Amino acid sequence: MEHNIIGILITILVYLGGMIAIGAVFTKKNKDVGDFYLGGRKLGPLVSAMSAEASDMSSWLLMGLPGVAYLCGAAEAGWTAIGLAVGTYLNWLLVAKRLRVYSQKTNSITIPDFFSDRYRDNSHVLMGVAAAIILIFFVPYTASGFSACGKLFGTLFGWDYHVAMIVAAVIIIAYTSMGGFLAASFTDLIQSIIMTTALVIIVCFGVSHAGGVDAVIDNAKSIPDYLHMTVTRAFDSESGSFSQSGYGFLPIVSTLAWGLGYFGMPHILLRFMAIKDEKKVKTSRRIASIWVVIAMSVAIFIGFIGNQLSQNGTIETLYGAGVNDSESVIMKIALVLSKHSAAAAVVAGLIFAGILACTMSTSDSQLLAASSSMSENLLKGVFGIKLNEKQSMLVARVVLIVIAVLGVILAWDPGSSVFRVVSFAWAGFGATFGPVMLTALFWKRSNKFGAIAGLVTGGVMIFVWKFLVRPLGGAWDIYELLPAFICALIAIVVVSLATAAPEKEITDEYDEVSAMLK
Repeated sequence: MEHNIIGILITILVYLGGMIAIGAVFTKKNKDVGDFYLGGRKLGPLVSAMSAEASDMSSWLLMGLPGVAYLCGAAEAGWTAIGLAVGTYLNWLLVAKRLRVYSQKTNSITIPDFFSDRYRDNSHVLMGVAAAIILIFFVPYTASGFSACGKLFGTLFGWDYHVAMIVAAVIIIAYTSMGGFLAASFTDLIQSIIMTTALVIIVCFGVSHAGGVDAVIDNAKSIPDYLHMTVTRAFDSESGSFSQSGYGFLPIVSTLAWGLGYFGMPHILLRFMAIKDEKKVKTSRRIASIWVVIAMSVAIFIGFIGNQLSQNGTIETLYGAGVNDSESVIMKIALVLSKHSAAAAVVAGLIFAGILACTMSTSDSQLLAASSSMSENLLKGVFGIKLNEKQSMLVARVVLIVIAVLGVILAWDPGSSVFRVVSFAWAGFGATFGPVMLTALFWKRSNKFGAIAGLVTGGVMIFVWKFLVRPLGGAWDIYELLPAFICALIAIVVVSLATAAPEKEITDEYDEVSAMLK
């Protein structure tokens, strides 16, 4: 193994050891399942903001976004970033404080709990449907994270993909199962710092080797339509050439629709529920929004830097396999950096740790959300299994491990596409939980029947649009999140109005929460 790779490996091992140590520290802080799954609602403004955004971004921030910008230019990457930035801000503005207050009023510790408690669904049908949706979309979502870790270790160190994936999964399982929500949230804060550090290092090193910022911009300007926000480029790996096509109103709206996903992301919404002081939400909102805008802007710029570095020969041209190949641009830059000195190899190791941090910060949160849905909502809520606190904690950890094992099994094929799974799961949560969450928080007339209709309609439409409608192309080629979200919202309104109004107890509670927020 080359000396620079050894330096990178040591840095990564130190980082991974630190994550496990954090899990061990927080083990004793989990007195009950409420602590394990929601941290006792003790998150401060900085931790809540950065853990929410770190668990949101996944490896897409350091691999997917720079890769799209590198290959296709500004249009798709730019509109996606704008949609996500707006979605982040609106989610903190509209949902965070209200969900924090409302979920404490109903004493809910999971999203399915909140839906069920909000509408007084004693039949637990709403809870069961919501929990099933979390398992349907989060298990493969978690698998995509394990797969990304396996591919990273395999590419960097030449490890067998399966061995690398299992090692990464074991580490994520270890600190999450030991420390629960608080460990996941605090490690997410650390991981967000590492991710930010990785972005800064790559930009500084990349710009210096690209010949300066002017050289990067001049190169981008020299490529036809590369910086044009209404034209996108596509690479044909067979012919080895690019083609340009218009990026008009429908593609822009479809791409911006990524922002709608935030309203339904359980692992992000749980951070809102765990905030210690709802009066500090504004501070968290500002921290989260500023970080997201800066991080995504820098990630896109790294794609531009990588293109210039491939033009001047610093890194190889990453056009051979299309987008999948271009996603390695940040790793290629880091490997060039690592060859300069032993210190540079350690710095490069921080960059690879940042890529790992992106993935792990999402996977740990997803594991907790999926585990809570199985143990708290399905086993205890729907099936009525009685457990004391000690048994509940044991079941919580066992279920988390079982779900992680299922994720490893689903990710066993090294040829699986990480980002297609992420895109589909993001749409799934956004179209099911998003409309239900917004109407639960802001429409007093909504009821449990409307909520159930929204969950089912959104979930069905995701599959219908993705596999039956979108392949028709043309005007139908819209990201499935947007049409499914609209259909689910319509279903909630129609069914709620067509069925009995909610009981006075429910509307009175709604009014109490509204009064508390004034």
